[in-house]
Amino acid sequence: MQRYRYRLYPSAQQEQILARAFGCARRVYNDGLQARIEAFDAGLPYVDDAVLSRRVITEAKRTAERRWLSEVSTAMLQQALIDLNTGFRYFFASVAGRRPGRRFHRPRFRSAKDRRQRIRFARNAKFRVLPNGRLRLPKIGDIEVRWSRPLPSDPTSVSVIKDRAGRYFASFVGPRDGAAVTPVCG
Repeated sequence: MQRYRYRLYPSAQQEQILARAFGCARRVYNDGLQARIEAFDAGLPYVDDAVLSRRVITEAKRTAERRWLSEVSTAMLQQALIDLNTGFRYFFASVAGRRPGRRFHRPRFRSAKDRRQRIRFARNAKFRVLPNGRLRLPKIGDIEVRWSRPLPSDPTSVSVIKDRAGRYFASFVGPRDGAAVTPVCG
């Protein structure tokens, strides 16, 4: 996989929307982690991905205290659970000795106090690089991008990152080696 990182310049309104998106993704991730920990502590089987998604996204949106989850893209919330599942898969493979290298720990809760925030959109979220050079993200809008070099191919996913200094970046992931390469806006 190839990664390409570019600076983003969201408007003030988009910064507020992104802050909400970071918080929603963190809440879904933490709720999913909490559900899996509670099931483990109670001696219940591992919570299935579909059941977990239904519980912490679909059913949570219907409650009064989590209704705000419907203000952001569902694809981004699903991606937060996929990232949690990947963390557990690495952890279980590490414990079983099937993963070489350093030992992975169980996924940890994400903190609102961590000044580095991240959300990810996969191709199915329908993000787009527009001909005018902006990045269109679902329920966020068109964000200005500073292109330091052209994208060599169509990205498979994009992560929006806010670093400790308050700067925003888009990290695009390209296709695996050997995939067809078609130049994209630059």
